[in-house]
Amino acid sequence: MRLAKVAVLVPDYDEAIEHYTTVLGFEVLEDTVLSPTKRWVVVGPRDLLGAALVLAKADGERQAAAVGDQSGGRVFLFLETDDTWRDIANMRELGVVFEEEPRAEDYGLVAVFRDPFGNRWDLVQPVATGETASAAELRAEFQLDK
Repeated sequence: MRLAKVAVLVPDYDEAIEHYTTVLGFEVLEDTVLSPTKRWVVVGPRDLLGAALVLAKADGERQAAAVGDQSGGRVFLFLETDDTWRDIANMRELGVVFEEEPRAEDYGLVAVFRDPFGNRWDLVQPVATGETASAAELRAEFQLDK
């Protein structure tokens, strides 16, 4: 078994598609009209590695109130990269605001950002498979001052 999809509440299908395809570089994997008010919209990484997102338009006050807070304020989604600095520069050019400068953790380099709907994401450049590194070693490798 594998985790294939994660539903993310959004206020509007097209706005969410625009963000996830333009800013994160995902592609639309499915977009099927189910009713006049409901669509089955799936976006995911171009290489099809990892889970895809089902963009679920909030229906009613309760769901609308949960948009951007599905995890109670914690980081909700984790996006892996092979080049944190490249992706931060590209995302900042597209208007993404990071909550902090990248920080070194024992598992890799991490930067936190929010999508336009309020969901908190970790952008993570993991330590290479099979390698181990301490946060101190990563700070030195990525020339962080912390």
